[in-house]
Amino acid sequence: MSTINKVILIGRLGKDPEIRTTQAGKLTASFSLATSEKWKAKDGTPQEKTEWHNITVFQEGLAKVVEQYVKKGTMLYI
Repeated sequence: MSTINKVILIGRLGKDPEIRTTQAGKLTASFSLATSEKWKAKDGTPQEKTEWHNITVFQEGLAKVVEQYVKKGTMLYI
């Protein structure tokens, strides 16, 4: 039996995506996405935790969309 893990990420890019071409001539896009969680501690002070996720897009059509429209600071829903 196979297990499927599903995750939804909403965050911002830390830097512009890296666009590369494979040896087979296919376009790929790689970028880091920051997701943050904010809360208040028991004493009322604000707290924040940021996690970084390394994303690679192998689907050529989607990599072209990333190349055209995505840049540092862009908010993405993945």
